[in-house]
Amino acid sequence: MGSSLLSISDLTVKFGGLTALSSVHIDLHPGEVVGLIGPNGAGKTTLFNALTGFAPVSSGKLTLHGEAHDWPKSHQLVDLGIARTLQGVGLFPDLSVLENVMVGGQRFAKGSVIRAALGLDGSNEKFLSEKAAIALERVYASSLGEKRADALPYPVTKRVAIARALMSDPKILLLDEPAGGLGSQDIEWMNGLIHNLKTDTSILLVEHHMDVVMNVCDRIYVLNFGELIAEGTPAEVRENPAVIAAYLGAEAVK
Repeated sequence: MGSSLLSISDLTVKFGGLTALSSVHIDLHPGEVVGLIGPNGAGKTTLFNALTGFAPVSSGKLTLHGEAHDWPKSHQLVDLGIARTLQGVGLFPDLSVLENVMVGGQRFAKGSVIRAALGLDGSNEKFLSEKAAIALERVYASSLGEKRADALPYPVTKRVAIARALMSDPKILLLDEPAGGLGSQDIEWMNGLIHNLKTDTSILLVEHHMDVVMNVCDRIYVLNFGELIAEGTPAEVRENPAVIAAYLGAEAVK
């Protein structure tokens, strides 16, 4: 697959006397979707938070785009080509869908992006608006731009959140439970979207829906109690005895 876009080695995160992650490694290659799974409390969100500057890193090495790098602060992510969605979506309810997506374009703004999204900064508004419209097209939501965010059904807010993350043209997209709270039809739709997105950005996703993980991921890492217990293709992970015992359960592999 060539050199890694993202490589984490020996990552350890401690909160006081609690070790949330212990010597974890992960690699993400160009054009790849990699899944991060495990029981609640396994350390999945902690890994995302360590990578995005929201959790302290006790030790570990990070390589981005083939070069060693310090663990980034949250404000550095856009310039490093990293974008993240959140479990809670995090849209601004009083703004339109288009304005919410425009907020994701802070790397292109000369002034306040919120001001630009509200139409108060004419120097950036047209550019950001056009770029946001393209991002909405990528998630098949181009007809929703003028709707208020608080008027959207929950599955659609997931799509808008992804469009906002795409505004920064990320090379690495972190998806935090993109299928959480979705019904079977919307999950099937999300699978197709993730497949389409990986043509332009590599994806690291945390997800509990195994039908999503097994359908979209090229490789999977499995955490349990902060330790990496397995890695491999979906087929390899599905049949791994340690994964079955810790997470999937025997019923999942029948």
